[in-house]
Amino acid sequence: MLSKTRGIVLHSIAYNDKYSIIYMYTEAFGRASYLVARNRGKKTAVSKALFMPLSVLEMEVEHLNKRDLHRIKETKLCYPLTELFCNPVKNVLALFLAEVLFRVVKETEPDARLFGFLYESIHLLEYAEEGIANFHLVFLLRLLSCLGIYPNADSHKAGYYFDMMNGVFCDTVPVHRHYLDKEESLVFARLLKMSFENMSLYSFSRQDRVRIINRIFEYYRLHLPEFPEIKSFSVLQSLFD
Repeated sequence: MLSKTRGIVLHSIAYNDKYSIIYMYTEAFGRASYLVARNRGKKTAVSKALFMPLSVLEMEVEHLNKRDLHRIKETKLCYPLTELFCNPVKNVLALFLAEVLFRVVKETEPDARLFGFLYESIHLLEYAEEGIANFHLVFLLRLLSCLGIYPNADSHKAGYYFDMMNGVFCDTVPVHRHYLDKEESLVFARLLKMSFENMSLYSFSRQDRVRIINRIFEYYRLHLPEFPEIKSFSVLQSLFD
């Protein structure tokens, strides 16, 4: 049975000499994997060139619940992503964000809110002109909301500590080691007010940005125990040196 859905490319790996596996987050099926031929004729309806990280596609798929690998019959870009593919800064950001999503988005059930967030975020990254260096910070924090582990920003007050295990600000030092001191907590509370609309107003040194993202990753690992090292992070760090 054929179905139509939109999908976002997360990752691809070689399956054998003829096929690749494309991991995607789809609007209709949640996370799904598709088998795509590595070399196809000019008349094919499925071009592997479309499956770049964070490509947003309209697809007609053969999707059977008992299969781990599904088939794509036809596909095309929902909108062109010239900047994401050609702009070196945005290209590295796309690789980084796609790797994060590949590691954390595991659900095989559709989630309209998550798909909508991803779809709009990729569109914004394509057309954003200012504040690009902060885009991934906003994305990683807003993604926490879709994953159901967003911190309680309303609990912040001056002089409070951020308890990373419980996701709240508190007036005393937590009994465990996973917390931010008063200065870091103030910075983190400020970060939680950052959005795609105002990200160009925030400025951080390279050292501060690296420290911030490492703390965000620590928060991810506390709440998503299987969250691994993100290999493309080192490339991203060098990008903003």
